[in-house]
Amino acid sequence: MVILDKIYVDKPFFDALKNQKNSQMLTLIKLIKGQSKQERQFDKAYNDVYSRAISKARQPIESLFNWLIEKTDIQTASKVRSEKGLLLHIFGKIVAAFLYLIF
Repeated sequence: MVILDKIYVDKPFFDALKNQKNSQMLTLIKLIKGQSKQERQFDKAYNDVYSRAISKARQPIESLFNWLIEKTDIQTASKVRSEKGLLLHIFGKIVAAFLYLIF
């Protein structure tokens, strides 16, 4: 089971992955363009409960990423020019964050 952000919703891909790899992808529910207010209201309770459960599962991961960004500024990699340089940057920042946590 993989929990994703709603931007990654791709039903044909999810169905193919479920059939091939027996993996289920869970995302928040996106509103459907052109759907009437009555149709939205009909599914609202289910959508709210489902989205709340997915958000609750994602929250600790989001908190970890936010902490990592705050402590190391990992997203700033403007001088990286190669794949090896990017990997060095990422793992170096992660090591720095854990050293910060220890000391």
